[in-house]
Amino acid sequence: MVKTSWLLIFFMAFSSLLLAQKDSTDVRDTRWEMLTYDVGNVFRSIGYAYTRPLHWEKKQLLTMGGITAGTGLIYLVDDETSRFVSNQRESIPRLVRDYGELYGSPENNYLVTSGVYLAGLIAKDDKLRRTGVLLIASASAAGVLQQVAKSLVGRARPVSGLGKDTFDPFNSSRNFHSFPSGHTILAFTNAYAIAKQFKSPWVKAGFYAIGLVPGASRLWDQQHWLSDIAFGVALSIVTVESIDRYLDKRYDKKYNEQDKELSWDLQFGPGNVGVVITF
Repeated sequence: MVKTSWLLIFFMAFSSLLLAQKDSTDVRDTRWEMLTYDVGNVFRSIGYAYTRPLHWEKKQLLTMGGITAGTGLIYLVDDETSRFVSNQRESIPRLVRDYGELYGSPENNYLVTSGVYLAGLIAKDDKLRRTGVLLIASASAAGVLQQVAKSLVGRARPVSGLGKDTFDPFNSSRNFHSFPSGHTILAFTNAYAIAKQFKSPWVKAGFYAIGLVPGASRLWDQQHWLSDIAFGVALSIVTVESIDRYLDKRYDKKYNEQDKELSWDLQFGPGNVGVVITF
């Protein structure tokens, strides 16, 4: 109960911050009309995200190739990184460890995302409503994908003691549901979507850091490998960006117009591969 209260405090603080910077408009729609419109947009957004690969062009294909290659490179050092991070567990403050485990769980994730949306609906704030739709749709789309992937890949968790190369597709045991990390996807999807509300790269970086804690907690608890976490972060970014662009067509308030200049470019060179983020 105490842990859940911390989430409620976070939700109220975040909602108040966005409401304080809102652009007021004369809203004539009833809350029921807003709700039905927004719920429809949640489902349309999810469908849009799932069908985007059918329309990918060279740039998107290269990005996905880079994500796959990057995940593969991290996979090579999964054993070493798992041992190193798990050995640091006891040095991590208990508050941080509790937050990492708590916030990445689906029930607490949707408590926050639904709370953000309801605050926007009650206040009739277009930007906050859109933010709630983005949060709910992104978490749902990425969440379903990771559940399917876990079953299809069947990768053993570090805690199983079977090693990073053990795969048993469709095994119902949770010990074979390592790839990708669900906690990472839910937490970083929220962090990335919320960060889009702000112009400052430092504020964005702060939200990204907070969103990475649940993924890190899964590493030091030996529930996931580093490559599980890395792919989860990449999937979160791709999903949020896809749904956000769709919502640009559905809402007049484009709170994140400045973010359309944000780009993720792959950089290849002798002996290195990386991603350059431009704000």
